[in-house]
Amino acid sequence: MDHKQNGLLYGPDDRVPAGQAGILGLQHVLAMDVYVAPIIMAGLLSMSVAQKTGFLQAAFIACGIGTILQTRFFMKLPVSQGPSFVPVGAVAGIYLANGGAHGGMATVLGSLVVGSFLLIALGVSGVFQKVISKLVPAIVGGTIITCVGLSLLPGALNDNVFEASGNINQNIIIAGTTGIVMLLAIILSIRVPQLKKVLKVSSIVIALIVGSIVATFMGRFDWSTVQKAQWFSLPQFTSLHYGLHFSIPAILTFVVIYLVLTTETTGTWFAMSAVTGEKITDKQWNMGIIGEGLSCLISALLGATPMTGYSTNAGVVSVTGVASKRVFVSAGIWFVILGFCGKLSAFFAAVPAPVIGGVYSIICVIIMLNGLNVIRFLNTGESAIYIIGVPIVLTMALVLIPSKVVSEAPQLIQYLLGSPITIAALSAIILNLLMSNKQTLTAERHESAAQTSGR
Repeated sequence: MDHKQNGLLYGPDDRVPAGQAGILGLQHVLAMDVYVAPIIMAGLLSMSVAQKTGFLQAAFIACGIGTILQTRFFMKLPVSQGPSFVPVGAVAGIYLANGGAHGGMATVLGSLVVGSFLLIALGVSGVFQKVISKLVPAIVGGTIITCVGLSLLPGALNDNVFEASGNINQNIIIAGTTGIVMLLAIILSIRVPQLKKVLKVSSIVIALIVGSIVATFMGRFDWSTVQKAQWFSLPQFTSLHYGLHFSIPAILTFVVIYLVLTTETTGTWFAMSAVTGEKITDKQWNMGIIGEGLSCLISALLGATPMTGYSTNAGVVSVTGVASKRVFVSAGIWFVILGFCGKLSAFFAAVPAPVIGGVYSIICVIIMLNGLNVIRFLNTGESAIYIIGVPIVLTMALVLIPSKVVSEAPQLIQYLLGSPITIAALSAIILNLLMSNKQTLTAERHESAAQTSGR
């Protein structure tokens, strides 16, 4: 397959020079707000400063190990692992219901360990691939990708810009400046062929640097936290500190959460497959879910939260044109370094939210358009209108649903309402099963395969 037809400068198997791979890997790390979910969770659990630091360090190390495992050994696609937002409510609920600071974390980690083994078993048994093959044809996969980008966009703008701490006008200026710089770098890479390689692959880093400088001049970048942080430190609060406790209700809750996570991860894999033009094989599906389970297991033992494939990186690949697995392995190495280097962890955690939002919002749109790009090549019938349209409506409904409605729902329903991607995926799967006949599904698969091989 000629990856140039996908607009890529480097395909998944291309060997990028080590130095360049290191810089490009750092770019992925910068674009992923992996610290957000752990910080939110640490706040809900009322952790001390030391516990928060250890929690964040553990998350970084788990991200790094999981990314290397998936990219190099299991999924063998350029995939980055990161903490999922899906379990935030479940972790807080189980923690508080099982003693809080007096044993609650042990119950959470014990449940996470059991759930991780469930994911590994799904891959080892081969069940996962069979489920995906039956339930997720190309039209459903494309719809899920579209909804992934659509569901992330409001959060990218609200959480990082409009509702972020600080002066909202400053937030808009910082985010707007960051986004404009990124677009200017991309425009120059298109208009000036000699600069294409340099500017396209580094557009996100350039934007984040300029955005951080602007934020510093506005007094919005807190360098004091970076100065106070230690250069080297080990995570202090792992499962060895908290211990492991197994509770049947908690385990059953996290079994459901992990099944939800597989839906989220599946959307990410589809997105990366669409961006790179690499068809995911049956073996990759099963190996990928084994890698996912191992990532979550390592994360739990380190005292962090469940890992999932980050769809943000598919957008980064689209922007930079770099899909080399060597770059993603480098990103994994950077995450491990961050986990042990207190100052670097503090620096990335200190990057103002509007800076992240300026880049993140553009990436979300790119992910959404990649999903639509998958769908537009399919030979679909009348049912496609509903299979594609209803999940999009549900995605927007759950993004906009008042928090009061969510809080009044039963706990399990709250988990689902908090994950628009999951609801979109489930609705697309169910509608496809109900509305598509066998001939239509076969035609879609052949059409998708022909398009993929022709890219």
